[in-house]
Amino acid sequence: MKNADENLNDGTITSGENVSYWIDTAPNTSFEKPIRNIETEVLIIGGGIAGLTTAYNLVKAGKKVVLVEDGFIGSGESGRTTAHLTSALDDRYYFLQDTFGKDGAKLAAESHTAAISQIEKNIKDLNIDCSFKRVNGYLFLHPSDDEKNLQKEFKATQNAGLNTGILNRTPGIADGDTTPCLAFYNQAQFHILQYLDGLARAVQSLGGVIYTEARAEKISQEGALVNNYIFSAETVVVATNSPVNDLFTMHTKQAAYRTYVIAGKIPKGKLPYSLWWDTGDAASKWTAQPYHYVRVESFDDTHDLLISGGEDHKTGQSDEEGISESERYEKLEQWTRSYFPVLDEITYKWSGQVMEPVDSLGFMGRNPGDENIYIITGDSGNGMTHATIGAAIISDAILGIKNKYEDLYSPSRITVKTAYDFTKEAANMASQYLDWISSSDLKSTADLKPGEGGIISSGLKKVAVYRDYDKTLKAFSAVCPHLGCIVQWNSDEKSFDCPCHGSRFATDGTVMNGPADKNLKPITVK
Repeated sequence: MKNADENLNDGTITSGENVSYWIDTAPNTSFEKPIRNIETEVLIIGGGIAGLTTAYNLVKAGKKVVLVEDGFIGSGESGRTTAHLTSALDDRYYFLQDTFGKDGAKLAAESHTAAISQIEKNIKDLNIDCSFKRVNGYLFLHPSDDEKNLQKEFKATQNAGLNTGILNRTPGIADGDTTPCLAFYNQAQFHILQYLDGLARAVQSLGGVIYTEARAEKISQEGALVNNYIFSAETVVVATNSPVNDLFTMHTKQAAYRTYVIAGKIPKGKLPYSLWWDTGDAASKWTAQPYHYVRVESFDDTHDLLISGGEDHKTGQSDEEGISESERYEKLEQWTRSYFPVLDEITYKWSGQVMEPVDSLGFMGRNPGDENIYIITGDSGNGMTHATIGAAIISDAILGIKNKYEDLYSPSRITVKTAYDFTKEAANMASQYLDWISSSDLKSTADLKPGEGGIISSGLKKVAVYRDYDKTLKAFSAVCPHLGCIVQWNSDEKSFDCPCHGSRFATDGTVMNGPADKNLKPITVK
């Protein structure tokens, strides 16, 4: 097992410097690169859980499917999750009930419960060894929250038809005997990349075609350009976490957040295999109130692995709270040890990107304004189940079947009751354009040490600079090619992140996360 500082990536296997536990302990699933033009019925862009589940559903139904992934299988945000499988959503059911009505909240609960069962069925049908377990989940109060909200959430989950119960203690946590919680029974967990490897092999065995290191550009209703080859399709599914085919519409309905994860060994059997969450910081400045989430994963004969996440902030905006990326890991470790003191040395750390819709539910279905392009986005901290729901909705739509959840998750929906949050997020995005006139974080490239980057002003221009470990200086326009925000340096994952809509770029300027579909423009440095 590696030390946390040794789990580093050169940018070729995942969207960041740090390597997650899943990536470190699973096969690097890859397929051939494109070598010619392709014609197919369905082109799926994205090789994470959303894209692969959609592909699996469609090839089982006899559709001709081609899937392209610009990295390797699961190398995007799917490989950077904590792989909770839960119907306990990161926004409360009483909020969903108020926003979508009792029937809408009940459909949401039913769909996420069904998604867990569908994943379990896929695992059994395909005989995938991915450490799947049915476990209980426990929601306990953040210090900023009120105990009456726990009772309020219990009532809302009961109205939604979930199997929940109020307990006067929280199993597994320090001082748990005096900490009440809301128990969500019969939830689940698994090893996400082992699951995706099994899905990918199944897609291929059923006649589907998968290409890796295959970057899609110029996505349209006719298909896409993939590694400069023409991929023509009757239907296109964009399953890239944040849609890369949409310039503006969907990015006004959701915001990108960075979330942080640590993992360390604990004695085998010391904690039950369970899921834990706190209710979130009600005093947070962020619209999506950050919360903590914890689980236990089997590691070896003598140890389990405790995996803990949280300390979220808007992508590219860690400076808004004056807390650096490295300090967020420290805060997360401090919080985790206060509730789980059995935690040993931290052996993994990584961060991921979460798309937070303003009304809490994902956007899965036909892309607004397009007849034959579908999207899966807005995971809202429940990416495993949201992606599985989205794959079912889109597969049914392509097969001409009306899915009972499609209206609830429609990308075209408008929820008037979340207008305040919408306005708050829009104002935050707009304020980021002030970076054009603000001072830069670097005065001179001479200040840069190997492995460091930053933003520097050159006349009226903003320049993103990075000094490689061989001391070579790289420079790019700091203007995000999506909608013109100024990117910010992420010293933890060693990337340039856009604070407006969450696009992220590697140290060589290559786009790693949408919505941008172009690289940062290189600049010649004298």
